[in-house]
Amino acid sequence: MGELPGGDMKHAQIRYLEAKHSVDERSRSRRVADRLFEALPASPTVGEAGAGTGAAVPWLLERGVTAGSYRGVDLSPTVVAYAQRTRPAALRYRGYSAVDTESGGTVGDFRFGFEVGDALQVLRERDHDLVVAQQFMDLVPLESAVDMLTAAAGDGGLVYCPLTFDGVTVFQPDHPADDEIQQAYHEAIDNDADRETRAGRHLLEEFRDRGGSLLAADASDAIVRPRNGGYPADERYFLSCLLGFVEESVQPEAVPAVDDWLSVRRDQLVDGQLSYVGHRYDFLYRTPAEGE
Repeated sequence: MGELPGGDMKHAQIRYLEAKHSVDERSRSRRVADRLFEALPASPTVGEAGAGTGAAVPWLLERGVTAGSYRGVDLSPTVVAYAQRTRPAALRYRGYSAVDTESGGTVGDFRFGFEVGDALQVLRERDHDLVVAQQFMDLVPLESAVDMLTAAAGDGGLVYCPLTFDGVTVFQPDHPADDEIQQAYHEAIDNDADRETRAGRHLLEEFRDRGGSLLAADASDAIVRPRNGGYPADERYFLSCLLGFVEESVQPEAVPAVDDWLSVRRDQLVDGQLSYVGHRYDFLYRTPAEGE
C-alpha cells in the first residue's frame, strides 16, 4: 500500500499491521477456515508469505494446531525483528507456555520462527503441508506467485489465500467525489506492474484452471464502522492509514476534489462517523497429489 502516514516510518508500519488484526479476524471467512482445518494434518509444516508481525501463530494455536512448525517470511527486517521479539511474550500474556528461541519460539510441540527474505523464493526451497498468503496476492504478479506458492506446497499440499483484495473500496457517508476518487486510486495501484486491484476474481480463475482442487472460496469483506462514536481496538488508526494511502496515490492535478474529500473524511473519522468497506475473497486450494 506504500508508505504509511505520520510519525516514525518503522513504528507506523508495525502499528498499521497490528491495527488491522481485528479487522482481518472479523473479515476472515469461517467457512473457508473450517475447511482448511478439516484438511490440515495433525502436525503440519506451515509457511507464510508476508508474515508481518506473526498474527497467524496465535490463530493456528487457537484452532488446535498443537504440534508441527511454522515459518514466517517477510521482506521487512524491522517487522521480522518485532515478530521475533514480541510474539512469544504476547502468547505468554494470552496464557500459552511459550518459550523464546533465536528466531521465534515454541509452544509445546509447536515451533515457530520468522525470517527476512523474498517469501516466494524462500518458501519454495522445501515442501509444506500448508502455505499461507494472507492479504498478499494483490501485491505480486499473480501467475508467477501462484506457481511459487504451489511449488512450496508440494504434492497434495494446501495453499490458503485469505483476504485477497478485489477492486471495491467504499467510504461512507457518500461524498460527490467518491466514484472519481475510487477510480483514480485503483488506477494508481494498477499502474504498478506488480500489483492488481482485481486479484480476487483473477485468482479464482487461476486456481480453477490448474490441475488441483479449489476446496473452498468465499467473500471476506472488510467492514469497519463506528460504534457509539468510536472504533474497536485501534481501527481508527487503520482507517487513518487508508486515507493516507489515498492521499499518496491520488494527485490533485488528476482529481481536483481530492483535497476536499480527504478533509471531509478525516473530520468524519475524528467525529466517529466514517465507515469503510473493502471487497475481498478467501481461497483454499489443494495441489495435485503425486501421480494425478
